Amino acid sequence: MTNTATDTAIPALVITDARVHVSPEHVRTGDLATEGGRIVARAAPDPIRIDGSGASVVPLLVDTVFDEAEPPASDAFDLVPGNPASFALVAGSVSASSIRHQLVVHPRQLRAVVVDGAVLVRDGVPVRPEDEGSGVSADGRLGAYRDTIRDMTQHLLSNGRYTETRGGRRDAYTGRYWIDGDRVTYLDDTGFWAFGQFHGDVLHHAGFVLRPVH
Repeated sequence: MTNTATDTAIPALVITDARVHVSPEHVRTGDLATEGGRIVARAAPDPIRIDGSGASVVPLLVDTVFDEAEPPASDAFDLVPGNPASFALVAGSVSASSIRHQLVVHPRQLRAVVVDGAVLVRDGVPVRPEDEGSGVSADGRLGAYRDTIRDMTQHLLSNGRYTETRGGRRDAYTGRYWIDGDRVTYLDDTGFWAFGQFHGDVLHHAGFVLRPVH
């Protein structure tokens, strides 16, 4: 589904006592506050609080976007004041390599997913009702995307489901997905969460560079 919430509708949030990956390699311990869809230096009054003890806050990024002809700034996804509040809260430690290349999380480990300040997942479960997935049909980016080098095609269907063809094997992975701005959040039918990102009309997902099939 495409998120239509405005910044003013997004409540302030604080993740408390977590390992915060400001970038994939730079880690600090403490709180992370958001307001109006962005990271802020100080928490607003009466924010929603999520306990981050024993967990890691990791930025949602797909490293292949930096190989594009017009890449984002190198610090565009860092969890610093002023940047978009898009991250996952994952139980335990997460390696810098996983953050950069292939963040795949079991529901038992996924405490929260936040995109542009909005909480999309809590304790491994999507916050939005399942029937909201039908709203994705209004997004103009639906369709097929293909990585010819790695022989994978991903189909974003209008019913809020996706299917992947890998190495000629149809429905190699299937599941539900949500689109929020340029972010894609996947819940695979086999039981894991994964993440993607649009950069222009190119979809970056778990090391795949998927270009639209016309």
